[in-house]
Amino acid sequence: MIRFLRKNMSDIAGGGNAFLSFILWVIAGCIIGVAVGLAGIAFHWALEWATIFRTEHPWTLWLLPLGGIAIVLAYRLEHMENDRGTNFILVAVRSNEAVSLRTAPLIFFSTVATHLFGGSAGREGAALQLGGSIASRLGGTMELNEKEKRIITMCGMAAGFSALFGTPLASVVFSMEVITVGVMHYSAIVPCTISALVAAGLSKGVGIVPTAFAVADIPEKMLLETGWRAGIFGVFCALLSMVFCILLEKTSAQYRKVFQNPFLRVCVGGCIIILLTYLVGCRDYNGAGMDVIGRAIEGNAKAEAFLLKMIFTALTLGAGYKGGEIVPSFFVGATFGCVVGPLLGLPASFAASLGMMAVFCGVTNCPMASIILSIELFGFQGAGYYALCCAISYMLSGYYGLYSEQKIMYSKVQPEFINRNVH
Repeated sequence: MIRFLRKNMSDIAGGGNAFLSFILWVIAGCIIGVAVGLAGIAFHWALEWATIFRTEHPWTLWLLPLGGIAIVLAYRLEHMENDRGTNFILVAVRSNEAVSLRTAPLIFFSTVATHLFGGSAGREGAALQLGGSIASRLGGTMELNEKEKRIITMCGMAAGFSALFGTPLASVVFSMEVITVGVMHYSAIVPCTISALVAAGLSKGVGIVPTAFAVADIPEKMLLETGWRAGIFGVFCALLSMVFCILLEKTSAQYRKVFQNPFLRVCVGGCIIILLTYLVGCRDYNGAGMDVIGRAIEGNAKAEAFLLKMIFTALTLGAGYKGGEIVPSFFVGATFGCVVGPLLGLPASFAASLGMMAVFCGVTNCPMASIILSIELFGFQGAGYYALCCAISYMLSGYYGLYSEQKIMYSKVQPEFINRNVH
């Protein structure tokens, strides 16, 4: 189909390249949306099953070290021991490196295993890798040129994120913004939007409810007093996001320094998670923790929850287990906001939602995606406060981030070109 259009559409379009590209991207966006959407649906179901099974059978936590060994073995058998996860997807878009299709089944299996046995991880990083690898493979069969293959990989990222969360608008902006902060390739907006909408539609069509929260006590109007309180809270969220990123980086480095054998490293990491779980006396920090996020948005969170989630996540991912860091950042931000917000005079539920978005913004360096995501998750009311909090968190979070291959092209405080990687 793509080949036929390339050869025959130019005459129909009067030689107009824009019209030809539009038709090509509509078709490609639909194809990617369907393919990645179906994979995302299967991934969502598998994670839901893993979470339910783990909850109903607490003894599965004792199998976490064995699950880690299986993950490391799977990557070794496929000769992908040095897999860089989501970082490689970012490089693939920016430098047009090929993404192996083997990434998809590996990240699918390893993330489900991590959740099944109680590791602390999210799912969106896996969704980005799953979507990016499938889209990259499909792009190779469409006879796309080098620049078009980059766009098709972004389509896969948007579709994977959208299929899991049901937030197509934020998925589109995030996939375009996260790779090179400050430079968005708007040529990708049509295919990314189509693929995200198709994936979200498929997901909703099979009964997967889009992620959304009912927030209490959101101010109906922009008030100066509430604004400065939200601004101060944004400063704290920026600091927290830096601490989270540093903790993830340092924990991974120490694991590799002390335990050079990956099998031993993941086994020790699993044992540490088991020990910590019994020390804290609850299972709130195993898995993604979406239920805890929901309780925080309702105004109920433990004072130490945000700190423990950061520790559990760093120890899990640093040891070699797979998953994502974004849902844990939601957890950290929501529980932190629920506890700290009332100290600043902000309602607990509203502060939890602010913290959820501001910490996400700080760790991903994606302010536009964060603002749009807040609207899709919480509604338009209070959008000004979310924008303010996210903007402050972005500016003050420095050049830290979840993905070391993410580039920030312009200074956060001056209109000057810097072109540097996050750390």
